[in-house]
Amino acid sequence: MDLKPATSREETMTAVDFTAQTEAAANHIRRIALGDILRRSARRYRDKIALVDGEATLTYREMDAAANRFANYLLGLGLKAPAKVGMICANSIDMLVANFGIFKAGLTWVPINHTLAPDAIGYIFDHAEIQTVVLDRGFYVRPDIRELLESRGIHPIIACAPTETPPEGVSSVRVAMSSGPDTEPDVEISSDQLAYIMYTSGTTGRQKGVMHSHASAYVGIASNLFEWNIRPGQDVLSCILPLFHVGQFSVTAPALHAGCTTVIQRGFDPAATLAAIERHKMTIFVGLPMMYGAMLNDPNKSKADLSSLRLCIYAMAPMSKTMLLRLMEEFCPNFALVSGQTEVFTAASVFETHEQRKRFGAYWGVGTSVCEMTVMGDDGRLLGPGEVGEIVFRGPNVMLGYYKDPEATAQVQRHGWHHTGDLGVLDEDHQLLFLDRLKDMIKSGGENVPSIKVEEVLLRHPAVMNAAVVGLPHDRWGEAITAFVTVRPEKETSTAELIAHCKDHLGSFEVPKAVLIIPAFPMTSTGKVQKFELRKAHLEHFQQA
Repeated sequence: MDLKPATSREETMTAVDFTAQTEAAANHIRRIALGDILRRSARRYRDKIALVDGEATLTYREMDAAANRFANYLLGLGLKAPAKVGMICANSIDMLVANFGIFKAGLTWVPINHTLAPDAIGYIFDHAEIQTVVLDRGFYVRPDIRELLESRGIHPIIACAPTETPPEGVSSVRVAMSSGPDTEPDVEISSDQLAYIMYTSGTTGRQKGVMHSHASAYVGIASNLFEWNIRPGQDVLSCILPLFHVGQFSVTAPALHAGCTTVIQRGFDPAATLAAIERHKMTIFVGLPMMYGAMLNDPNKSKADLSSLRLCIYAMAPMSKTMLLRLMEEFCPNFALVSGQTEVFTAASVFETHEQRKRFGAYWGVGTSVCEMTVMGDDGRLLGPGEVGEIVFRGPNVMLGYYKDPEATAQVQRHGWHHTGDLGVLDEDHQLLFLDRLKDMIKSGGENVPSIKVEEVLLRHPAVMNAAVVGLPHDRWGEAITAFVTVRPEKETSTAELIAHCKDHLGSFEVPKAVLIIPAFPMTSTGKVQKFELRKAHLEHFQQA
């Protein structure tokens, strides 16, 4: 009887090797790499202006060549994936060139909020194991930052504004991007490879390093092209929010992908921003509600030509019905609210113009084309319309996890969904209404009171510029609803008047037990009120009363 001979060890190894080679080839052919965005746009939109930074401009061909040179410079330092390259920069051409140079080199970008205290920056240096950092000249000359770099042996590379000159004797982005080979480095990059670590804003506790792959970020970028109907080679987009946060990066990266022009600004001034919109004929503007409010009320607004705007996007904070309707009438007819998290590449949800005209409040709208958004109970059951639960996301734009924190990753990704820590409810049209942060839901006298509901009522008062509501310890109520407000400079009000206003629009158990008028709020760099700072500063308010 003839028997088939057993497969030899050599044949088995050959099959394994063949499979590995096939998979490697497939990964290369189908790879997703963020640096490829710039190369493809440079081939298609060679002499189109990619970036405007004051009087300085860069075409797509020039930007791609500069990013290639910077990538080759980094590799020449001996850096190899997954080496981390930190960045402490304000928005600039140098920053974006360095950013895409890091991607092209297959290294890991670690943008750092430059408004953080030195000890928090030092924590990120250590936690992310940063070897090299790109930082603005202004930060490099600060003694506290220099000490952080020198004590850790971190190699600095200086980024400059267009009008600045790189310092002598120190590596700089400007020199690196104008010398050396401009050919793209031949680096293998996997779609699931770590592209960047972005640290959360730190409104509560120690910061966490959010890891995104090239694929998870790219899916979000492609989704934004679709959701915002960005017109290839035509649109002109703002870049005024800080690029070290996902919000602005999720706008600028799609703009570069589509061959559009990005107008860079380092900070917000209402008059200067109105002038920039008119001068550059911006078509898409992205800002915070407070920015839109400041421009709307700026005396230069009546003289500014804003007719080029076709879409305005806002995020981070609620907008009152009165203000939104006025903006749609006087600023731009189309306003979209986008929501997301550092952990879920923005935008994860969108509340479109036609929906905003029908319903008002803290709506997030619906999940985007690539991201599911729904509400979940504590037991992992998905809830239906009218049931209050935690807002959860699922999709390819969700993070890989938290760097060096598998326990926190498992907790936030339980039941197969990303948990936001936010409470919400779906209405009958499956539009999602945000209720509150789970930890910001105030439990007063046995009743749950969403702080955002009270804030929205306060924002309707003509004298209130901004409002934040927290629960403070109280012997009778458990938590006493406490409102903090800032008042418009041209207006006057009193705590008694504001409490009376709340009584007209809220249930008795929802009315603040105290309203404190303060000069300014503690804020993050992205415009979020740091409620934990308000709580900490006023923790004994009712014990002292």
